[in-house]
Amino acid sequence: MEIGGVGIVPRDLGVRVSKTMFAPRGGLAFRVTEKFVIRAGYGLTNDPYALARPLRTNHPTLIELDVRAPNGLAPAGRLAAGIPAIPIPPLGNGIVDIPSNVTAFTIPLNFERGYVQSWNFTLERELGRGFKGEAGYVATRQTRQLGFRELNWAPVGGGSAGQQLFRQFGRTANTQLVTPIGGTHYDSLQARLQRRLSSWYTLDAGYTWSKSITTSGQGNSDGGLAINIPEYYHLNRSVSGFNRAHNLHITNITELPFGKGRRWLSGRGPLAAIAGGWQVSNVVGFMSGQPFSLGSSSSSLNAPGNTQRADQVKPRVEILGGIGRGQPWFDPSAYAQVNDARFGTAGFNSLRGPGVRDWDIGVHRLFRLTERATLQFRMESFNFTNTPKFDNPRNTAGSSGFGEIQSSYGEREFRFGLRLGF
Repeated sequence: MEIGGVGIVPRDLGVRVSKTMFAPRGGLAFRVTEKFVIRAGYGLTNDPYALARPLRTNHPTLIELDVRAPNGLAPAGRLAAGIPAIPIPPLGNGIVDIPSNVTAFTIPLNFERGYVQSWNFTLERELGRGFKGEAGYVATRQTRQLGFRELNWAPVGGGSAGQQLFRQFGRTANTQLVTPIGGTHYDSLQARLQRRLSSWYTLDAGYTWSKSITTSGQGNSDGGLAINIPEYYHLNRSVSGFNRAHNLHITNITELPFGKGRRWLSGRGPLAAIAGGWQVSNVVGFMSGQPFSLGSSSSSLNAPGNTQRADQVKPRVEILGGIGRGQPWFDPSAYAQVNDARFGTAGFNSLRGPGVRDWDIGVHRLFRLTERATLQFRMESFNFTNTPKFDNPRNTAGSSGFGEIQSSYGEREFRFGLRLGF
């Protein structure tokens, strides 16, 4: 496959993983006392990203036409006359020339797959009364993280005429190279408190305090660089978009202490029959907000293949915590639109949106119909308190509603069911 004569020709696709790749795993556990254990582990994993994802719909299997202004397919443009004809390439000689206005994905001739290292060190102890606690350091390091690098980028102020492949071959469409684009590192404190089912309840509480940083601006091997100009690669470094600094989840199952064999109403009367056999389960979660970036119009940047950032004009950004129109989440005056040919000063993923609170609950009751047949009633509610989960605020400096949160998700749901067992 040739891209407008560029010379990137993955004749053997380069997707095979060498059998000599070494991916060791190891772990140990040391019992200090009968109630205290130390655990540790390490593992190395080759980057599992499947190249079939970006290449499976490549030209000519899928032809993605790239038509740009001022000749876009708007009602006042070509749409009235119909979509331009897309030529079907001949396959006789085994070489497919990709038209200059058709998007393409490719890989280097010498494809190099990255790897992920993971390790942990955990302390675990029995605390009495059925409780067990553990706390540990958990980390990962990703080397040569795969992603998409735009080959047809333009320098700052270069415009469409300055795109690398346009200058050489007249190519206008995006040309994505699947290749290592950087790395990531993740560090966390992970703690857990457990109580096994005993008497009438069980409890499991987990807390994570973490930070993930990426040199490419991408949290996994399935995204592209925001800035593709080599001398500005360092500006992509940021907190990973998926990172939530604090994450607490608590689950429990409680068997209500009523009815036959329980503490109260243990007789055979009608009240015991009604109140007995009920079980309540809960899942409660609290998470801090997700990171987001502050953007700006890219008109003055005039560098296709790159993302513009806003200017941060105040040394400290105040989080106001507002929700809704006219109530900004952060101080919008801390940022300004960029109006000249340079990248803005606001780092990617430099602010966080609102956190999330959620409570899911289930109520179950088992009825014994015969010695072998049972009927279970189930009621489940998701987001039981109907607490809204708010999206991140609008993040383009100079636009309407900048800094405001104007949307949410996560409505309350109820679900009822019967289960017959025999």
